[in-house]
Amino acid sequence: MKLARVVSPVVSTQKHPFYRGHKTFFVKPLRLNGAAEGATFVAVDRVQSGVGELVLIMQEGSSARHMFGEAEAPVRSVIVGIVDHVDMAGERS
Repeated sequence: MKLARVVSPVVSTQKHPFYRGHKTFFVKPLRLNGAAEGATFVAVDRVQSGVGELVLIMQEGSSARHMFGEAEAPVRSVIVGIVDHVDMAGERS
């Protein structure tokens, strides 16, 4: 699992049938201190998140496909939680 910030929605007129009815977002992975880490990638939203929110990402293909109940779904990254805050050693961020 990774922390990430929702950057923007992904809008597509042509897409794989699996993605119809699912919101997708560009997300930016973050370190625990909130600093950006790594490249932005696409994730499917399962928790009604929005742009600017801090989210928890599951980034593992077979687990992501299992969440949707489709063994052949072309999905690798899923937003599985909205994070209210991170509390590390008594310091809240």
